[in-house]
Amino acid sequence: MSIVALAIDAILPAMNIIGRSVGVTEIADNQLLITMIFIGLGLGPLIFGPISDSLGRKPVVYIGLVFFIGSSLLCVFANSLEMMVAGRILQGASLSAPRTISIAMIRDTYSGDYMARIMSFITVVFMLVPIVAPALGKLILDTYNWEAIFYVQIGFALLIALWFWRRQPETLAMKNRIPLHWNLFTNGTKELLKHKTTIGYTLISGFIVGSFLVYLSTAQQVFEGQYGLKEEFPYVFAAIAIAIATATFLNGSLVLKYGMEKLITISLIAYFLTSLTYVVLFYGKENPSIVVLLVFLGIQFFMISFLFGNLRSAAMQPIGHIAGIGSAITGCLSTMMSVPISTYIGRFISTTTLPLFIGFTICSALAIIVLIYLKASSQKVTQVHLKT
Repeated sequence: MSIVALAIDAILPAMNIIGRSVGVTEIADNQLLITMIFIGLGLGPLIFGPISDSLGRKPVVYIGLVFFIGSSLLCVFANSLEMMVAGRILQGASLSAPRTISIAMIRDTYSGDYMARIMSFITVVFMLVPIVAPALGKLILDTYNWEAIFYVQIGFALLIALWFWRRQPETLAMKNRIPLHWNLFTNGTKELLKHKTTIGYTLISGFIVGSFLVYLSTAQQVFEGQYGLKEEFPYVFAAIAIAIATATFLNGSLVLKYGMEKLITISLIAYFLTSLTYVVLFYGKENPSIVVLLVFLGIQFFMISFLFGNLRSAAMQPIGHIAGIGSAITGCLSTMMSVPISTYIGRFISTTTLPLFIGFTICSALAIIVLIYLKASSQKVTQVHLKT
């Protein structure tokens, strides 16, 4: 999963340079270099998920890595924004294979809160990459050029493929494989729609990922453009990523003690209250100092870290029998929700960070509404069972 983070974050210091190289005239269009990879990450699982339920998990990961190498070369030789966007979409689609299949492999092997614990530890590795990726990207950019960033990604993909081949056993037993039919996706969707909790937690994930993607796609614009921290940007980004990784690591222990649902509820409320506090304090005012901003962002993403793994685990819990297609559809729904959310909100972040926190507030409020509905539905089902 870490290669996804590398592909997204390593180019952050080079976004303006890449934009100029491919003919970008509006600085907001640079956000497309980040958001468009999520289009591929959302659509790709619809292909790779069903195939993995039939052929097994490992072959699909190899297929994805091969296509990732090809799409990275397309980005290297891009001479227009359209060609670069196409390359980034294809990068996302190809990386959706290892990303989606990783989650399916976890569900093949674990379930319940213990699955959430394993997901947390894997997500820690996923989150460690953003700590070093921007600094690595800046080092490569200063030493060579922006194209070299993509060549390093290709080398990383080859290393992962070798390690995966040597160390990771196949997790989908032959007896559990589903014959590949044209109606596999249709049947999987019908089965998934029967599980209200899966849909609900997927929608919540979409709102949360969408709000986080706003930050991810505008971080370079905010820290370099609004705060003038061009040289310090990789380190500021890393500091926030450390807060995320720390919370994700803690989640591995806390989820066994308190359970996924309680952590999701507490984290969502804290996420909402933190962003609402920022909006109330700084509405109609200039940006606060960088220290104040980092404190608020640190709290925000400390809370959000308890959501990433737990939301995916909660969504996957009822659909272990269709883990491949289930991971694909839930991943597609949440990602395809997040892209328009981030694209829309990101257009308002030009001279102030306030729209960023307004977006956090609205997305978390909608997520809480969905969570309340899920809890109310669960209580009704419990009462019906008690009566019968």
